Amino acid sequence: MFAKWMARSPIDGFVMTIMLAVVVAAFAPAGGIFAEILDYVVIAAIALLFFLYGTRLHPREALAGLTHWRLHLTILVFTFVLFPIVGVVLAPLLSHVIGKDLSAGLLYLTLVPSTVQSSIAFTSIAKGNVPGAIVSASVSNLLGVFLTPLLVVWLMSTDAGVHVDASSITKIMLQILLPFILGQLLRPWVAPVLNRYAEPTKYVDRGSIVLVVYVAFSEGVQQGLWSLITAWEVVWMTLIATALVIVMLMLSGWLPRRLGFDRGDTIAIQFCGTKKSLATGLPMATVLFAGSQVGLIILPLMIFHQVQLILCSWLATRYGRQAGQQEDAALV
Repeated sequence: MFAKWMARSPIDGFVMTIMLAVVVAAFAPAGGIFAEILDYVVIAAIALLFFLYGTRLHPREALAGLTHWRLHLTILVFTFVLFPIVGVVLAPLLSHVIGKDLSAGLLYLTLVPSTVQSSIAFTSIAKGNVPGAIVSASVSNLLGVFLTPLLVVWLMSTDAGVHVDASSITKIMLQILLPFILGQLLRPWVAPVLNRYAEPTKYVDRGSIVLVVYVAFSEGVQQGLWSLITAWEVVWMTLIATALVIVMLMLSGWLPRRLGFDRGDTIAIQFCGTKKSLATGLPMATVLFAGSQVGLIILPLMIFHQVQLILCSWLATRYGRQAGQQEDAALV
């Protein structure tokens, strides 16, 4: 009964699963030992995700992704140039609507690097340039460790001293790059097995995203962030975040085509250049801002993060379905 209803629903089942994760986190957030266990589960899921990407990619494809400098430069421009410009323009204009603290948070979310796991997973679901997405998203996070604090110092006024912990780089190396390299090294033995069981592996992509949504939303609920602002401010911030995601997705879909990028590269630019990382942005905020500021400053990033996951999951599924239909038509 439920499966038939899902099949007839105009909303994709993946999107509905993400929305369900948000609802569950709102009413039953992970806490205590369970939250600590889930943190390790997320780390393991992300490491497995990149190990599988390493085993599925031929070394020639990985090298092609590494050397595609135009793709990486375009994504970095979206992440660290166009987004900050939008933030600098919007923050003062919207301060009378969402308040000074939330407008500062809006500016901050435009300065953080791109997501890694969800950007690559969405690119894979949409059948885009996965090798390029892996390199671009990883480079964005590595550079963000240095660029985001510099942009905060330059564009935002804070009373807190700014410093960056080298553990951020270590985390990226151990959680993302090392599993990917191991996957490349073990590819001759593991790839044949994955080819025989290709269907179940797609649930690693989607399952990791749903898990990240639940854990991220649970952290916000546990910290009591929603009690610090009014309901109308949350509504306005959600509308602003939704509009920002839509505009940036449209721009990142239109501009790459004008620059001569193909379909696969355009998809990678859309999902790597328009997303902002809660996993990276939240710990950075705790060291960049005073304790009393952190709650409200990260709230816009949390809202933006949920909105981008929901909208991008719908778009990625749509792209993937279109690609599948084109492949079926080519076989006829």
